Amino acid sequence: MRAPPRRLQTYGTRRIAREEPAAARGLRDAVVQASPRIARHPDIGVVRDEPVPLPVRFVPLPRYRYALVYETRPGVLPVILRVVHGAMDLPEVLAGLRRPAP
Repeated sequence: MRAPPRRLQTYGTRRIAREEPAAARGLRDAVVQASPRIARHPDIGVVRDEPVPLPVRFVPLPRYRYALVYETRPGVLPVILRVVHGAMDLPEVLAGLRRPAP
C-alpha cells in the first residue's frame, strides 16, 4: 500500500491539534497504523450506499469518530483518499473524489 499522503495524515488532526494536541497525535497514529492493515486485507472496509464517484470502502478508526476512505482495484494496492469525520456530510465531502495519479 502506498503511504498515505502527508496531507491525509494531518487532515483531521489540524482541526483538533490546537485544542487537543495529544488527541491529534493519536488520530494521526491511528491513520498510520490502519494503513498496513488495509494493505494486507483490502476488503476489510465497509462499502456504503453514499453516492460517490469512485467505488470506495470505509474503515473506522478505533477510539475516534473518523474513518479512512480508500479505493481498491484488482492488481493495485489500496489507496487512502480521505480521512473523514462521522458528522460530515459524506456525499458533499466525497463528491470531489478523484483517482490519484500513478
